[in-house]
Amino acid sequence: MRRRKVGCGLALAIASVGFANAEPTPKAAPSAGDEVSVEACPDTSDTLARVQERYDSIQDLTAAFEQETQAVLLAQAFAQGAETSRGTVVLSKPGRMRWDYREPETSLVLSDGETLWVYDPAAGQVTRMPMDGDYLAGAALQFLFGAGKLGEAFAAETLGCEPGGVEIGLVPLEAASFERLSLTARSEDGLISETSIVDLFGNRTTIRFSGIALNTSPDPELFRFAPPEGVEVLDLSREP
Repeated sequence: MRRRKVGCGLALAIASVGFANAEPTPKAAPSAGDEVSVEACPDTSDTLARVQERYDSIQDLTAAFEQETQAVLLAQAFAQGAETSRGTVVLSKPGRMRWDYREPETSLVLSDGETLWVYDPAAGQVTRMPMDGDYLAGAALQFLFGAGKLGEAFAAETLGCEPGGVEIGLVPLEAASFERLSLTARSEDGLISETSIVDLFGNRTTIRFSGIALNTSPDPELFRFAPPEGVEVLDLSREP
């Protein structure tokens, strides 16, 4: 089972459900004089406040996505080539999400807010696990459930800026299933154009959205899942 997709996809879903820009901002090619020293960037707390305000205003998000993962080889000091996945995503507070991976392989990560399903058609397997702190630990889970506060959950610093955009690094203050996040926010309104996550093994995943629609009230049936007949179910729930 592709557990990497679960961890990265979930954390990015948490980061993006309230932060994504309805019209992603393209990055302009750098030119002379565009670089700004960190000291001259907007105050980190001001940027966080704008991002939080944007997060609080969004209830759901539907989009196409491109996910790029840079995997680090264990016990070696160099990285493998990047792997790119594409598909569609629907995210909805509190705690509901649906990641349909279409390329290069088909898979599904889905939650109704209580149970998380990961379906791998090629392997004929489904993994079922509870949406709780054991599998999806740390401050990031709060954001998927619509209760997170960036300033309380993360240690934040400004990593850099350019005209119109600020990159913020976020390190969770409590145990989490990832090491750190980074968000590139428009300085004037807190809209996010790109989100990146580094997991506990050093693997980095960056996700970009296109065709985003906000607050469209998606059908609750999109977040319900029944294992297909004949598929092996790996149940990691703690129910008797």
